[in-house]
Amino acid sequence: MNRKQIDKQYINMILENKEEYYKDYIRTKERVKDSKATYKGQPVPFLYMPKFYTDEDIENFRNLTTVMSSIFNKVIDKFLQDENYRLKFKFPNWINDLILLPKQYDSYFPMARFDIFYDYDGNFKFCEINTDGTSAMNEERELSRVFMDSKGVEDFKEEFNFEPFELFETWIDEVLNIYKEKHTKSNPAIAIVDFVSKSSMEEFIEFRDRFRKRGLWCEIISPDELEYKDGYLYSGNKMIDIVYRRLVTKDLMDNKDDINDFIEGIKSSNTTIIGPLKSQIVHNKIIFKILQEEETLNLLTEEERNFVIRHIPFTKELDLANLDIDEIIKNKGKYIIKPMDFYASKGVYAGKEHSKEKWEQYLKQCNDNNYLIQEYFNPPETEMIDFEEGSTLKSFKNITGLYIYNENFYGVYSRVGKKAIISGIHDGYTLPTFHTRKKG
Repeated sequence: MNRKQIDKQYINMILENKEEYYKDYIRTKERVKDSKATYKGQPVPFLYMPKFYTDEDIENFRNLTTVMSSIFNKVIDKFLQDENYRLKFKFPNWINDLILLPKQYDSYFPMARFDIFYDYDGNFKFCEINTDGTSAMNEERELSRVFMDSKGVEDFKEEFNFEPFELFETWIDEVLNIYKEKHTKSNPAIAIVDFVSKSSMEEFIEFRDRFRKRGLWCEIISPDELEYKDGYLYSGNKMIDIVYRRLVTKDLMDNKDDINDFIEGIKSSNTTIIGPLKSQIVHNKIIFKILQEEETLNLLTEEERNFVIRHIPFTKELDLANLDIDEIIKNKGKYIIKPMDFYASKGVYAGKEHSKEKWEQYLKQCNDNNYLIQEYFNPPETEMIDFEEGSTLKSFKNITGLYIYNENFYGVYSRVGKKAIISGIHDGYTLPTFHTRKKG
C-alpha cells in the first residue's frame, strides 16, 4: 500500500466521524501545549494528520542520502585540495583556515538535514542543505509521541503498524562512534555549545539528559564561557573531550571577537568538535550554484551528474549586472531569492508572493549582497485535515526534512503550509511522522 492510499484512508476515516475526531483534536492541542513540542517558547502549530512513510519511501531516502553524501564528499575534497576552487565559496580567509584543519574523524558533515520537496511518486527536488546547527528533532519527537495516543492514530492502528523515528539515542550513538574513531576514553565529557539566546533549549536539555543517563558528564555551554588551556577547551575546571557544536557558523563569524578561546580550541584539535567547520562548504546555499558548474560535474560519476541535473534547482548569484532583470521581474513567479547563509527562512523572498514593484525592490535591495536567485519549485501539494478553517479538508504545500547522522539516514521532519515558503515564520505547520506498514 503506498503513501497516497494510506493518506486517503486516514482522511476518509476522519471525515466519517468529524465530531468525535474534532473533540480529539482539541484534546491533542492541549496535550501539545503541555508537552515539550515548542519553538522559541511557543507550542508548535500542527494539523490533525500525521505524515505516513512506507518502506518504499524509506528506501528512497536512504538511496538519495548515499548519492548526495558521495557528491558532497567529492566537493569537500576538491575544496581542501584546490585553492582556486576554494575561491568559489567566498569564505573569509580565517574561516578557510579553520576548514583546512586536519580531520578529527571520517565524516565531513556528521549531522545534516536534507530538506527536499518530495511527492507521492517518489520524485523530489532539493530545497536546502542544513549541516550547521541542524535542529527540530525535539519538535518531531514530541509531536509523534503525543499523536501515538491520539484517537486518529489509535483507530488507524487496527490496520497499520506505526513506528516513530528515533532521533536522540541514534545521535548519541553516532557521537560516541565518531569519538571512538580516534580515542579510547570510555567516559568523555561533552559540551553542547551555542549561545543560549539563540538556543532550542528544550532540545538541548533533552540531549543533555540522555547523555547523562549514559553516565557521561554533559552541560549546555555558551561558546563565550569556554576557556582554552593546555590544548583543550574547559568549562571551569572540567576538561571538555567533545563539543557537540550547535553554534551555526554565521553566529560564530558574527561573534568572532567574543569567542577567541572557543576558536583556539577548534584550532588545537584536541577537543573533538562534532560539527566541523568543513560542513560549511555544503551548508552555505552557494553549494547549489557550484554543484551545477562544469568543474564540479567533472568530479562526479555519470549517476551523480544526472542526480544533480534532476534534483538541484537552477541557482545563480544575485548580481543584476549579469542577469536579465526584465525577465526576472516579468516572470517573478519562477524565482525565489535567498541569503547564502541564514537560517529559519529569514530573508527569503518568493516572487509569486509579491507585486512586481515589491519584487523589484527586493531584487535591488539584495543585489550583490551575498544573495542567490534560484528556480522557484512548486512544492508538492496534498489534501490534509484542517480543523481550524471550518472545512476539514485543505490543500497544503509539503517539505520533507531528512535527518542524516554520520552520513546515515535516521528520520524525517515534515512541514506543510499554504504559502510559497514553508516555515514557522510563514505560518507553517509541523506534522508528526511515522514509518508505517499495513498489517497482515
